Amino acid sequence: MIFLLSPGWRAAAQEGLQRRIVRLAELEIDPAQIENYKAALREEIEASIRLEPGVLTLYAVALKDHPNQVRILETYAHAGAYQAHLETPHFKKYKVATQGMVKSLKLLETDPILLGAKGQ
Repeated sequence: MIFLLSPGWRAAAQEGLQRRIVRLAELEIDPAQIENYKAALREEIEASIRLEPGVLTLYAVALKDHPNQVRILETYAHAGAYQAHLETPHFKKYKVATQGMVKSLKLLETDPILLGAKGQ
């Protein structure tokens, strides 16, 4: 099988990458409520991935020596997908449920350089 690529394929790929919205959320969670927070986060992420085509990835991790320090890497297909995500019932439920658990939240805007992943 032979694939022919048009001369503009790199530009098109770069344009698609630049449309992506990639955010990094840094959260500090009340240590006494970390298990409740994880349950709410799990429910929100599972619903977002299942129900929203524009949500491409949501990766949540805790810092090894500080399990109440959570980082979430979010990737959206475009700005409209991110805005739509903020209006979903499952995201709003997560925000209300975790309001008293989150001690601090910092949202970092990024410029994607290169995104790569293997299928799961």
